Formats: sequence, C-alpha cells, structure tokens
Amino acid sequence: MRLYFDWNSTTPPIAAARAAAEAAWANAWGNPASVHAEGRAARALLEESRRVVAELCGARPDGVVWTSGGTEASNLALSSPFEDGKGALVLAPLEHASVTACADQLAQRGVKVRFAGVTRTGHVDVESVARCLGEGDVRLVAIQAVNGETGVVQPFAEIAALAQPRGAVVHVDAVQGVGRIPPPAGGWVGVADTVALAAHKIGGLRGIGALVLRPGHPLRPLLRGGSQERGLRPGTQDAALTAAFAAAARVAFDSVGTYEAVRPLRDRFEAALAGLGAWVNGANPRVAHVVHVSFPGWSSPELVAALDLDGLACSGGAACHAGVTEPSATLKAMFGEPADAGRLLGPVRFSLPPHTTGADVDCAVEIVRKVLARQR
Repeated sequence: MRLYFDWNSTTPPIAAARAAAEAAWANAWGNPASVHAEGRAARALLEESRRVVAELCGARPDGVVWTSGGTEASNLALSSPFEDGKGALVLAPLEHASVTACADQLAQRGVKVRFAGVTRTGHVDVESVARCLGEGDVRLVAIQAVNGETGVVQPFAEIAALAQPRGAVVHVDAVQGVGRIPPPAGGWVGVADTVALAAHKIGGLRGIGALVLRPGHPLRPLLRGGSQERGLRPGTQDAALTAAFAAAARVAFDSVGTYEAVRPLRDRFEAALAGLGAWVNGANPRVAHVVHVSFPGWSSPELVAALDLDGLACSGGAACHAGVTEPSATLKAMFGEPADAGRLLGPVRFSLPPHTTGADVDCAVEIVRKVLARQR
C-alpha cells in the first residue's frame, strides 16, 4: 500500500477528464483552425471548454487564453506591461518560480522590482505592499492566492484593493487556489486583472493551463507565430487537453467543500508530526489539506527518499525546485534569523488527497515514526 500525499505537486487525472480526453482524441482530433468538418469539431469542443473554464473564474469566454500551464500563464501576464523596460513590479520573494524568475529577467531589462515583506506566519505583509506602491510608478503587482509549499492563503483581495486604485495591474497566481478555497466575491477576475490556472492541479491533464483576463484587459503576446488565441498565444491548440481541463473545472466548482472535509484529519496528522519533533511552518488561514513541517537533523532529499521507500509520497517543497540544493525561498522569506536555520534544512510538504481517511493518516504517522527511529 502506498500513500500519495503530494497533491500540490500534481493530482491524478479524474475519470471524467480522462474520458473527455479519450473522446476528443477519437472524435475531435482535427486542427481547430481548419474549416473542414474535422476542424470544426475540434473548434466546437475547444470553445465549449473555454466557456466552462471562464465560468469557473467568473470571466467571459473571450477572456480565457489557453497556455501550456500555469508557468506560461504567469510569464505572459508579467511580461506584457513591461515591453518598454520601464515602470515597477511589486511581488513577494515567496512567489512561484514562474513569477520570481520572470521578475529577475525584467530587472535585467531595466524594470524596477520591489519585494514586499513576508511575516513569520508565511503571509505577505500588506503594509509592506502599500509602502512599495507608495514609491510610485508601479505597473503590476503579482500575488499568489495560496502558497504552494506552506498552503498559506495570501491576502490577495486586500492587496488588489490597494493596488488597482493606484493604476497598477494585479496578477493572481491561482494555480493552488482554484477549487481549494472559495472564490472571492465577484469571482477571480472580479478581484484580479489576470489569473493563472493549471489543469493538473485540479484533476486535469498536464500540458494545459490558462491565463484568464478581466474584460478589456490589454495583453501583448509573449510568443510569436500564428493568430491562434486572438493572436495572444500562437500555436495549434489541443482540444483534448482543453476538454479534460473543462471536465476537471466542472468538478472544481464544488470541490472546496471536499477539501474542507479533510481539515480535521490534516490537523490530526500535523499534531502527530509535531509530537515527533517537527516544527510546523505556516499559520492560518491555510488550505485544508497541506502540512508543511521541518525535521531537525534531516535534509529534505534524504527524508523524502526514506519516506518514499516506506510507501509515503511527499515532497521537500515546490516540485519545480526538485533537485535544487538552495533553501526554499518561501522559508528564507519567513525565517531569516540564524536561530531558524534548522527550519531551512529539512522541510517536508505533505498535501493530502481530498479522499484521505483516518486509517491513511494513522499509516502515514507510523511510516514517519519508523523512518525517524532509524536515524536515531
């Protein structure tokens, strides 16, 4: 028996998504840009999928731009306002690598990049964002909905309410938030100008994501090529991937309650790990299924590998940083004092499935207990 407690890295495709993709591969495999019957079938499925994903975010269908995933979506959103290499970008150092790496590139082109502070609880400091905005010339503020490592829910709506009246565009990375926390009042694009999504975080397939836009939001293409996606994202679209995305999105409309049902088991698991000597990283508000802890005396790769051999799949942090020896940027932002150095060495993230049972938690605790005992 194996326990897959790495739901934040990727979710297994749900049956409806697999079925939708199989049907599309059989019946809608044509090029959506072609005018013959095969192309029209693919186009119809593509546009129906666009309508469903738009509804998930409270957007119009023409506000959904298909991308290869959340990374491309955030890159597209961040690059667009800074083509002239001027202006300022505000973000926190705990943003996903698709945002921070893009910020580094923009800084090399002359864009002023300002980093907001992060509290020890893992939340972006709203007052720090306000100070960054007060320095002027801010064109865009990037803020994640949920931190992918700690599960901390960020004050993205409050930050957007500060930024937009000052003329700044707000980009929300909602990859770890959609389907896991309630949408903000008015929908996701009721708060943000652009929203990044990834299908494989909600039970869809990898290789497909979306950038969802507020009506009328101007956007410039990141890639050059054909006129697909109204010229905003060239390249032939895959109707099967979008169909699977739409199938997962239909489930995500009602999945917040499913995740919430896991919260008592998550809390029980977290308390048991703390009883085994782990430090808990991050504080509420958090998503209901994530436990992020540090084990003193362990390195993350060593501990994750040992747990995997005993049947418990977890991760040392964000999957995009797997194999990187640098400490987590999220934890460095939260814990900068020398006394906290131990937290940076052995972090482990457990992200529980929504169907987790009490027996699963008891089994996971016993696996951790055995692995720790071997070290002692």
